Amino acid sequence: MSVESLTPDRRPLIRIGELSRRTGVGVDTLRAWERRYGLLRPQRSPGGFRLFDASDEERVTAMKALIDSGVSAAEAARLAATEAHAERQPSEEATDHAERLALALDRFDEADANAILDDAIARFTVEAVARRVLLPVLHEIGTRWESGEISVAEEHFATALLRGRMLALGRNWGAGRGPLAVLACPPGELHDLGLIAFGLVLRERGWRIALLGSDTPIGTIADAVAKLGPDAVVLAAVTPEPFEAVADEIRSLAGGTPVLIGGEGAGAKLATRLGATALEPDAVTAAAGMPGS
Repeated sequence: MSVESLTPDRRPLIRIGELSRRTGVGVDTLRAWERRYGLLRPQRSPGGFRLFDASDEERVTAMKALIDSGVSAAEAARLAATEAHAERQPSEEATDHAERLALALDRFDEADANAILDDAIARFTVEAVARRVLLPVLHEIGTRWESGEISVAEEHFATALLRGRMLALGRNWGAGRGPLAVLACPPGELHDLGLIAFGLVLRERGWRIALLGSDTPIGTIADAVAKLGPDAVVLAAVTPEPFEAVADEIRSLAGGTPVLIGGEGAGAKLATRLGATALEPDAVTAAAGMPGS
């Protein structure tokens, strides 16, 4: 049998051949992933055999899925290792990061805010950082700004810092072989942070991203569609008005390319009128619901 031993919690340890059989990844490839990326962490049996446990199998399976979706091997190895680590972290840790980040932004403390984000990114998956750190802080900033609790200066400082960090996380997110999504806000919509968070999570699920950003004319989006031939166009707005103002143009765009609308301004009835598909308001849930994710 290939099972050599048991871990303290009674889970079997297996040889590399059995790991290959279970994951569908060749032995030579597994050895290369261990050597180049440190993905595998074998133990030794009394007889000197290298043995692997369930966590090794989980990381290999995750890395294979990421590569199959178009992510590079190096990035897939990093994500697979980070995801396995993040799953063991209590949600309270991420909540603590969000609370400390909000306080640092209140103080205009760029260094502390960046340090908190660095630590969160090192500890959790990008999806967890978006869901439990970035989006809650962005929501709080928006709510406090609307109520007059924070000044325009505080709001601009916080959103500029967070936008820069989110775009840095998305570096080269157009590379790979996965499906391509063009992301944009319709004319008049200036808030694109939720859209960027959506793009980060969508990238983790194997998509390539072309971000056009805020206040984008529909003609510009149509030009990008003609040049890129994307699998989907995602438009986001925090109120329905930006969608309504260019309803005819969106319907025309949706005639040739799947269009999805998201953000607090989107809804099923509006999407139907536009010939589009409505996404969930929450950026992470919306990305998880994208076809092919």
